[in-house]
Amino acid sequence: MSTEPRINERIRVPEVRLVGPNGEQVGIVSIGDALKLAQESDLDLVEVAATARPPVCKLMDYGKFKYESAMKAREARRNQAHTIIKEIKLRPKIDPHDYETKKGHVVRFLKAGDKVKVTIMFRGREQSRPELGFRLLQRLAEDVTELGFVESQPKQDGRNMIMVIGPHKKKAEAKAERAAARAKGGESGDVGESLEPDMAQASEPRQ
Repeated sequence: MSTEPRINERIRVPEVRLVGPNGEQVGIVSIGDALKLAQESDLDLVEVAATARPPVCKLMDYGKFKYESAMKAREARRNQAHTIIKEIKLRPKIDPHDYETKKGHVVRFLKAGDKVKVTIMFRGREQSRPELGFRLLQRLAEDVTELGFVESQPKQDGRNMIMVIGPHKKKAEAKAERAAARAKGGESGDVGESLEPDMAQASEPRQ
């Protein structure tokens, strides 16, 4: 069954509620007048709400509309296919050295164009001090602000507090930059790319 809307002469109703090409309300007009307006404007009459009474139709360039819709859908699929979420786990009272190590992982992931899910793990009495986790997440977000932005604000999830940081650069842009750098003789940071995400996903040692 076709999901495409009816256009022009395929719209077989006596009258329609007409919407202009810029979204302006023209009102209820006969189908003949609507088709005439479409022809005079060198546009198509497209049924956008078939179940309304009378049906709602809009004047538009249907070919251009279909092309733009297809491109948006393609872009959405491409972004969805390449969106990878890495995860970093921290403790509220992480020591400075471990913090710098974990921050380094976040920086590397963001540079690669990946999102990062940052999880603060609370244990025992730490659960009564959520502000510790919140401040740590804020600090991390500020430390990597040049590479990413807070896409999902910190929120409590059981014993954990979670925040998602999105990269400023898209995955494709990050890949292109790395390829260009390698073409010039390689990056000193390429060695770091071989590190597996599992290192970053490991939780802090139990205390």
